[in-house]
Amino acid sequence: MKMAGGWTWRLLLLSSLAVAAVAALEKQTEFGGAAEVDEDLGLDEEELRALMAEEDQEEEEEEEEATVMDDEQVEEPAGSGAESEVSFQVTYKTPVPTGDVYFAETFDDGSLDRWAVETLKENRVPGDQGLVLKSRAKHHAIAAMLDKPFVFQDEPLVLQYEVNFQDGIDCGGAYLKLLSDSEGLNLEQFHDHTPYTIMFGPDKCGEDYKLHFIFRHRNPLNKDVEEKHAKRADVDLKKFYSDKKTHLYTLVLNPDNSYEMLIDQASVSRGSLLSDVVPPVNPPKEIDDPHDSKPEDWDERAKIPDPEAAKPEDWDEDAPAKIEDPDALKPEGWLDDEPEFVPDPNAEKPEDWDEEMDGEWEAPQVPNPACETAPGCGVWKRPMINNPLYKGKWKAPLVDNPNYQGVWKPRKIQNPDYFEDLQPFRMAAVRALGLELWSMTSDIYFDNFILTSHKELLMAAEERPWLWVIYVLTAGLPVGLAVIFCWPKKDAGDDAEERSKQAVRKRRVRKD
Repeated sequence: MKMAGGWTWRLLLLSSLAVAAVAALEKQTEFGGAAEVDEDLGLDEEELRALMAEEDQEEEEEEEEATVMDDEQVEEPAGSGAESEVSFQVTYKTPVPTGDVYFAETFDDGSLDRWAVETLKENRVPGDQGLVLKSRAKHHAIAAMLDKPFVFQDEPLVLQYEVNFQDGIDCGGAYLKLLSDSEGLNLEQFHDHTPYTIMFGPDKCGEDYKLHFIFRHRNPLNKDVEEKHAKRADVDLKKFYSDKKTHLYTLVLNPDNSYEMLIDQASVSRGSLLSDVVPPVNPPKEIDDPHDSKPEDWDERAKIPDPEAAKPEDWDEDAPAKIEDPDALKPEGWLDDEPEFVPDPNAEKPEDWDEEMDGEWEAPQVPNPACETAPGCGVWKRPMINNPLYKGKWKAPLVDNPNYQGVWKPRKIQNPDYFEDLQPFRMAAVRALGLELWSMTSDIYFDNFILTSHKELLMAAEERPWLWVIYVLTAGLPVGLAVIFCWPKKDAGDDAEERSKQAVRKRRVRKD
């Protein structure tokens, strides 16, 4: 929106300047054009007309000579020039990253064994291919070495790639791992226990949509490694996983311990490695004393029954909650002697019914047809209502506990495992990038991986060819408007002035 707003103001400024220039030029031509011609040339009106007629004759001769050339040329289509329509065609070119890049892969050439390199199923761009996970309900793993290890020191880490769930996503992930630079790193044996430094990317199972950012932090005291999970995204991720479109996932990790996750260049989560991950990087300075216990006489009750209260004499704890309505009357026409259900007169005993084995056969019960027109059948009973005398079991009212001591908490002691790491960004160096996945969905499309220390990243045109139109219009439209407004077409006054000047020059040359 910032870019669109900037160009809008530029266009308005150019338009205002252009309108002012055109208005001034038209006014000058309308009121002062003829006077300027006469003043510049020093000619009267009759002499000026004679010169213009002579010049017209010479132009006609030149036009006749150019007729043959004009006939051979292809006639320009109508509307060509500044007012003609411009058509744009997206031509894919494999992105070539520049600058300090540690890894880049577009998959536009080559093939793999358990994976496939192919184009998208829909919205294809000719020549653009990606890595596709083809099998469902299986484990998949693939990895590649970086051009050089990434060491977390003074430069940010920028990781970006594209994912398209071409068939939607049921349960599984499309996240990648940055593998740690360890002596035993063997990509041919890459599996779920291979040490990694960062895991980033989309994941979904059931209705839980996640965008993972997990990094492994080493405890400086005992050297244990623990996974730290960034907080959940601030937006609903469902649309990105279900629209079957290509989306761009970006992770930016800065030396000041700040991080940001983006989808399609829009921020969805940001925070700090020191305060926005679970569990926290640094443990608390104090912890509860595990050997402390609550005293037996500790009273945590804020309220207690009033010891001086007594049950009223008229309190009947045995009174029922419901009683029969004494004011109810039996409806007229009630059939006391008719049962509510009767044996089905149309039922017949099955031929294979064995009374010795199955007992005496009885017809199934059906609603009594005689009760269909009556308000009811059978024995009439009064309806039940709430008992106005019911009070339930008596309880003494609650009063403040004079012996209340508050909620007991164990005393605090110094945490023997406390440490303070103020630079969690300086995690284990990264040597390789890999995908280690299990998914119930096939045909997950990956493309345009890049790992760099610069935030100016690639933006592929897959399924976003309209971006190229925007780029061309935003860059070329102001230039075109400036050309149009600064060099307007010549009107009749300008032509007359120029032709008069040329005629005078030719006459003076001939006289000389």
